[in-house]
Amino acid sequence: MLTRRMQRILRELMAASSPVTGKYLADVNRVTVRTIRNDLKRLDEILNRHGARVESLMGKGYRLVIREDRLFRQFLQSHIEAPGHRLPMTPEERVSHLIRRLLLNDGYLKLEDLADEIYVSKSTLQNDLKLVKERLGKYDIRLISRPHYGLKVVGREMKLRFCMADTLFSRKDRWHTAQDSPLLPLPREELERIRQIILKHIQAYRITISDISVHNLQMHIAIACRRIRSGNRVTLYPADLKEIINQREYEVAGRIVRDVEDAFGLSFPREEIAYVAIHLLGTKMTMPDEGGTLPPEQVVDEKILQLVRAALDKIESELEIDLKQDRKLIMDLALHLKPAIHRYKYGMNIRNPMLEDIKKHYPLAFEAGVIAGMALEEETGIKISEDEVGYLALHLGVAIERKKSTTAPKRCLIVCASGLGTAQLIYYKIKNRFGNRLDVVGTTEYYNLHRWDLRDIDFVISSIPISESLPVPVVEVSAVIGNPDLSRIESYILERKSRPIHYFRKDLLFLGRRFSSREEVLSFMHERLREKDMVDPDFLEGIHDREKVAPTAYGNLVAVPHPITPRSDQTFIAVCTLEKPVVWGDRPVQLILVLSVKRESQEDLQSLYELLGKIIESPALVRSLLKARSVEGFIGVLEGAWCGETEEGVHSSASWYLEGDDN
Repeated sequence: MLTRRMQRILRELMAASSPVTGKYLADVNRVTVRTIRNDLKRLDEILNRHGARVESLMGKGYRLVIREDRLFRQFLQSHIEAPGHRLPMTPEERVSHLIRRLLLNDGYLKLEDLADEIYVSKSTLQNDLKLVKERLGKYDIRLISRPHYGLKVVGREMKLRFCMADTLFSRKDRWHTAQDSPLLPLPREELERIRQIILKHIQAYRITISDISVHNLQMHIAIACRRIRSGNRVTLYPADLKEIINQREYEVAGRIVRDVEDAFGLSFPREEIAYVAIHLLGTKMTMPDEGGTLPPEQVVDEKILQLVRAALDKIESELEIDLKQDRKLIMDLALHLKPAIHRYKYGMNIRNPMLEDIKKHYPLAFEAGVIAGMALEEETGIKISEDEVGYLALHLGVAIERKKSTTAPKRCLIVCASGLGTAQLIYYKIKNRFGNRLDVVGTTEYYNLHRWDLRDIDFVISSIPISESLPVPVVEVSAVIGNPDLSRIESYILERKSRPIHYFRKDLLFLGRRFSSREEVLSFMHERLREKDMVDPDFLEGIHDREKVAPTAYGNLVAVPHPITPRSDQTFIAVCTLEKPVVWGDRPVQLILVLSVKRESQEDLQSLYELLGKIIESPALVRSLLKARSVEGFIGVLEGAWCGETEEGVHSSASWYLEGDDN
């Protein structure tokens, strides 16, 4: 039987594109390397019976080898994808379990029974209940205690239902959703019946909503059925009820509810139909070709467009990314915000199952989403959740990629001292690799370079060193051009107008330090920056403000803390690597990259954000950076990553400064 830690190890091995070291697995799981070795040994014994094995590679780490794909997939389905029957073990799991039990119970629950149920002491349970009260308080729900009876939750019916939806189907806690889980609002066959009713009516009305929205609506209706059966009804203010009844969504909700009533023998009053309509209002509903070629002004309310413009203005101000001319983005954001306003109005939360992946793989887009969320909060006074930020980031990420793809091809000039034949070889090698992305305006000898007008050239490719200062960057390549040369050229084609490595200052690299908490790390970094008079006195306060919006731990042991608004006169990154990870929010972090952007910066920071994205996405790169024992070694690994070297290439070229790694 796989333990949860063994399951986490297996997931890491499955996700890795290169061997994973025992130290990395130990850091991620917050145990010793020896414990990981024992886990890996047991995991290998189990996998050997199910078509796979764990292979140990001397000096590199561990990798998963699959011998029989079908047998291994069957194993995953039974042991990983549907775990079931597991007790909540961590404090977070226990808190989630307790909230679910309290929400789904109509009466009181005794403290002793709850403690016995999850095999913890009464004192441990009382500590967990402090967190339960705190989390329920966000929904204005109270936890009351009555002698000889136990505990019970009390609050407005609508708030109780919203809390049920959020906690019963949290993206973080999937361990309770086994087929026979008692923590579902209705039996699975009844849930499926509700889903079919929803699909029938949205298809009849030719409405398009996402799969996630269908699932959320299904669960909200299921919770409504459960609550109505137990005699609990939603109440609405008369003004709100009148407004909802006049909406088109109320008509759709009425059709859905009538079928649900027939299927389950229930009676939904008008307020309950309005409750379903609220969820439809909080979902992006589109007719086929809605929007089409019409301008946003003719499709979306002007107040919504003002919010979109405010968000895009703030993104341009903070990140120097101009997206205000992207009409598709404006339409997408406006259509997203229209239902979002209804969600905010009625206190509904939206769950984003893609949030962790968005933060890890699209850090620039997520940061743009955070900034957009801040602008919306300033305009509306409504707190934008991290889940909502994730959805904003999706739209913004698509627009950022679209902006890249429509950029005109770069123009370059080839300088070669070895004659026409070599120059032509470089020319054809470049054209074969980059095609229409790069316009080669010509080739020249070094002594004729002064005759060329470089004002319309983006960069020069030269097979010889050029010592004189030119108005454009020079990419030096070998006469027989190879893959590393092509990778360096590509860095300039992809809008990388400056090499981002220079933002990593050597005097701000602190390697192999020992700290026990996020606060200790940030205080240390702030003190070093203040000693050099590089940041404002309230720089650390700005970082904490940003962490409150959304933790900057992006996974893969990496955090990129930064102030919520610029608080320095230059752009730089200060680095701290740790011997052992610290807890950052709910994640382990060992590589801290403190980012500070210059006030009113006009710099093109796209290249810097791309490099940060590479670091966040690559466990192999993070391992190499953490193993660096000198400033030169750390910078060398970054250079290798920026020039597109493989992990093996990085290890090979950097062997003089990296310590050997045993498994």
